[in-house]
Amino acid sequence: MLNSLLQKAQLSQAVLAALSSERRNHLLIAMADQVEAHSDAILKANQNDVDRARQDGLDGPRLARLGLSQSKLKTFATGLRELAQIQDPLGRGDRWTLANGLILDRVRVPLGVIGLIYESRPGVTLEATALALKSGNAILLKGGREALSTNQELVELWRSTLAHRGLPQDLVQLISDTTRTAARELMHLTGLDLLIPRGGASLIRTVADEATVPVIETGVGNCHLYVDQHADIEMALNILLDGKIGNPSVCNALETVLINQAIVDAFIPRAVETLKPYGVIWHGDQDVLARIPEAIAAQESDWADEYLDVQIAAKVVSGLDQALEHIQRYGTRHSESIVTEHYPTGHEFLSRVDAAVVYWNASTRFSDGHEFGFGAEVGISTQKLHVRGPMGLEALTTWKTLAYGTGQTRDLGTSNSSPA
Repeated sequence: MLNSLLQKAQLSQAVLAALSSERRNHLLIAMADQVEAHSDAILKANQNDVDRARQDGLDGPRLARLGLSQSKLKTFATGLRELAQIQDPLGRGDRWTLANGLILDRVRVPLGVIGLIYESRPGVTLEATALALKSGNAILLKGGREALSTNQELVELWRSTLAHRGLPQDLVQLISDTTRTAARELMHLTGLDLLIPRGGASLIRTVADEATVPVIETGVGNCHLYVDQHADIEMALNILLDGKIGNPSVCNALETVLINQAIVDAFIPRAVETLKPYGVIWHGDQDVLARIPEAIAAQESDWADEYLDVQIAAKVVSGLDQALEHIQRYGTRHSESIVTEHYPTGHEFLSRVDAAVVYWNASTRFSDGHEFGFGAEVGISTQKLHVRGPMGLEALTTWKTLAYGTGQTRDLGTSNSSPA
């Protein structure tokens, strides 16, 4: 079945790749208008999904990610219009001339057909598709069973918007089969240019381990905050609050705080009071338990867990080296932060931490395509090839080199004539 979808996507993508930037931008603006015009239908479908998911026992964080509202749809529509204003990556690049006169242009071109496997978040159906289309790519969407009705509504809206603008509907296709069999078929779909899993650790690991098509790992975020002995305590508390409470169910939320032993008595009582109104559950080592009687003794799994909830792990460390060792062992290479007023320590943290985004005196919650000025993101890559961090338009392109010659040959001699 998926081979047929892929072939239709490939034919459609060839049409899209030839379109002007202006036409692709107008498509996004038209879709923003349609989202607002059809918001009642979208929300009705979404409510059906939420009701069914609640009956099926979907946990709190995933249920929160599933739900839409008028304000969320308005935000998505605004995001589509903002994305239309961002500079088109296609055709950008550089030029150089070889000693033999051969002129080389390296330009950005679409990847082709992108597959996306994702859970819970129907907003991804809007954002990821918009990024794919603006960057000249077709997309095959494989959402989770819990969001099927919403995804069907949104994909039908994309397809009708494409048709109204004289473009192939098969640039956007939804794989309605939500079984694991369909997911495995997508993982082995020869000819698919890129597969992006976006969801929990289990989904991402399964795709990374099993897929025979190119994959970018995204999203698992066991993010740490290290509060150094030279930290501004008030700043550290604000960053802790934002990182843990701003939106606990996202991958850039804080999951672990590491506290320098020199400031533990000044920091922990205030941290507990700061998070207390939000019902945060602490998991800590013995030093933390001695200061937070209601805390739960941390198990090995607590240091590795991505809670995606109002829970946080806390550990007291002797200094920067022990903090770095902990992050190296349990971090997911997503986003890490230090609070310190000591320049050498801050600089060393930035240099030594191996993660997609490393912060000094700032919240990990800024690891986001919108916040980075990309307009949206298709995910946050935690690997090193071919992109890393929030993935915007350029992440969905590759390079093509155009060579202009005047008869140059490599083994038969070099032409000395000048290119036209």
